[in-house]
Amino acid sequence: MSKVGDLKQRLLAQVRATAGVVYGRDWGEDLFSLALPPDIQLGDFAAPCFLLARELGQSPGLVAQAIAARLPQSDSILSAQASGPYVNLKLSNRAFFSAAAEGTSEPLSVGAGERVMVEYLSPNTNKPLHLGHMRNGMLGMAVGNILTVTGHQVILANLINDRGVHICKSMWAYQHYGQDQTPASVGMKGDHFVGEMYVFFAELAKEEAGLEDKVQQMLRAWEAGDETVVALWRQMNEWVYEGFAATYATLGLRFDQFYYESETYKLGKDIVAAGLARGVLADEDGQITAEVPAVVYERVRSQKKKPDEPVPEKEPKKITLLRKDGTSLYMTQDLGTAVRKFEEYGLTRSVYVVGREQDFHFKSLFSILGQLGYDWAPRCYHLSYGMVYLPEGKMKSREGTVVDADQLVEDMTELARQEIEKRVQGLSAAELARRARAIALAAIKFYLLHQSPNLDIHFDPKKSLSFEGTTGPYCQYAYARAKSILRKAGAAPEAADVDFNLLGSDEERALAGQLLEYEDVLIRASREYNPVAVCNWLYEVGKAFNQFYHTSQVVGTTVSPALTGARLVLVQAAADALKRGLEILGIEAIEEM
Repeated sequence: MSKVGDLKQRLLAQVRATAGVVYGRDWGEDLFSLALPPDIQLGDFAAPCFLLARELGQSPGLVAQAIAARLPQSDSILSAQASGPYVNLKLSNRAFFSAAAEGTSEPLSVGAGERVMVEYLSPNTNKPLHLGHMRNGMLGMAVGNILTVTGHQVILANLINDRGVHICKSMWAYQHYGQDQTPASVGMKGDHFVGEMYVFFAELAKEEAGLEDKVQQMLRAWEAGDETVVALWRQMNEWVYEGFAATYATLGLRFDQFYYESETYKLGKDIVAAGLARGVLADEDGQITAEVPAVVYERVRSQKKKPDEPVPEKEPKKITLLRKDGTSLYMTQDLGTAVRKFEEYGLTRSVYVVGREQDFHFKSLFSILGQLGYDWAPRCYHLSYGMVYLPEGKMKSREGTVVDADQLVEDMTELARQEIEKRVQGLSAAELARRARAIALAAIKFYLLHQSPNLDIHFDPKKSLSFEGTTGPYCQYAYARAKSILRKAGAAPEAADVDFNLLGSDEERALAGQLLEYEDVLIRASREYNPVAVCNWLYEVGKAFNQFYHTSQVVGTTVSPALTGARLVLVQAAADALKRGLEILGIEAIEEM
């Protein structure tokens, strides 16, 4: 166990033991927890008494007073005082700062034995990635990182939608109007080149009747294995994959497993047949259906209900799994892919990062898997997220007005370059470009991650690039400041060699307290599949460090060597925490801004 975890366990054990003495009985560990007080003057940690008070049928404030009055001093606890429903603990400098100095060095093991697949991104091969994909990608990558650092074995997967009518639209446009051009011949990324064909088809379809029928014919030819159509499909998909790979590299997205709809769309038929034979599914005039409980349908509908919408009927919802002609649907495919995942990887959990417009689909999928007898169905989770908007409004890729991911990165990089040039002169062109790209990506990623996934986001490019407030560049800047101090000092001493009794100012205690929150924040984020807690913690660490930076001289003739050493250890711990937190979010921690 880490020093931080050991300290918190000892504190909780002392509070729990005192509650046992006061009330004459032993209490379960789940009734006790620690939090940071809202004001450092109140103490270093606060133990809330709400749950214990509920067990006792007493006022939380009276319970806190009773425990605080009897809590003994120890090597760790100097004093205890009640403040409303909390027991506030003031710790010894040695216990408090030495635990903070350990910081983020110990790996966590709360996910030991868990094997989790995080499926995210799932792009179509008829257009480049856009801002919506960026939110999906940032969420998937951050959740994967959070699960990894908390001890889970993580498999990052990407189910690529590489077949269907929408893919054939770009194919048809290229086949008839592409004039044998290639991405290389026109100097364009492959995904952008194919995306242009998709937009071109939409324009053609406005003027030329019957194009949709021709595309359907092309899809049937693909499914029949027509060599010419399949060869065109392979070539255009390869162009797109090359473009995707470049964008993945820019955004820092990685995958351990790729699934392709062209290989999975027939999966699930055998599962459906077995469910039909067992009577779990129904044959309704040749159409195979599953029944989803009304509560699932109502829950999703109520989340989206507008004021003038009627209340959903309290009836089960029928979901079609096979059409009358025997063809499958997305639900059929997802049933088969889910089973394949668990069988191939021995998963304990499966997380799907998909927009909230698919809420009902995934609640239905998990419900049907449960009805079919898969005991792991409750361990499937849909990480649902909202839309991303710019001032111009919702993205509409079919009209060619998509907020392109590559272009957004370039535009943000230019804005970052302008901000850097206001602050720093004399950088080489290469160094300026490197910093600008790192800051731009930090701005985008943090902005997309620091709001709860279920909320819509109105992305503000300039606000996201601010060096003040809850932004990625602000956290990067705090890290760069810490590294500047360490470079000036040479290096921080070992924690065992410094006297932590020399520390104790409000700013030092506030910073140390934030560092001690690292493990709890990550554990909460891993259980909720939500990076917001990590973003908020990073901002609080950055803010506490900046306050410390402005009030506490670390290196200089007015500071004793012993105090310099103790403060350097705290600076090093803050730098380590900021770097690790940024990396969990997929953000580069740069040493100079």
